Amino acid sequence: MWFRKWKVFSILLSLWIFVSACGYRFAGDGDFPPWVRSLCVTVFENRTGEIGMETVFANDLIDEFTRNSSLVLAARADAILSGRIESLSIETVSRRGSDAAAERQAEIKASMKLTGADGKVLWSAEDISGREAYLVTSDKLATEHNRREAISTISKRIAERVYHRLRNHFRE
Repeated sequence: MWFRKWKVFSILLSLWIFVSACGYRFAGDGDFPPWVRSLCVTVFENRTGEIGMETVFANDLIDEFTRNSSLVLAARADAILSGRIESLSIETVSRRGSDAAAERQAEIKASMKLTGADGKVLWSAEDISGREAYLVTSDKLATEHNRREAISTISKRIAERVYHRLRNHFRE
């Protein structure tokens, strides 16, 4: 019985975080200016046809900052990290025959910016991208699973890069 209540609570909490746009926030870290005690990561603008990618990207950034910094969550933040997923392209990188792909590669391009509470841009990057290859099988569901896993891997790598680029930017 308690497990069912916990499951319902977890689902409701996840929905609340998703809907709140600034679902997670962080506060002060030695690698960031002392006046950045809180950070809001917004759900990204998604210019691709891939449904849900904007949430995957925001959640991976949230996870990265949570793991690597001491920043605190706040709805109204000292800084806001927002972004745009500019494109998702898929291309064949190897073939099984003249007309059957054996492996494809997903490439995602994104742009992000960090703004202060006053709206001033503190950092921006237009050139963030990542690639990951995945297997194509005769099972369409397995291939789709592989494609989604590749997108997830790219998102995690981009989140790591953004965290380190931001940290290094403020260390200079």
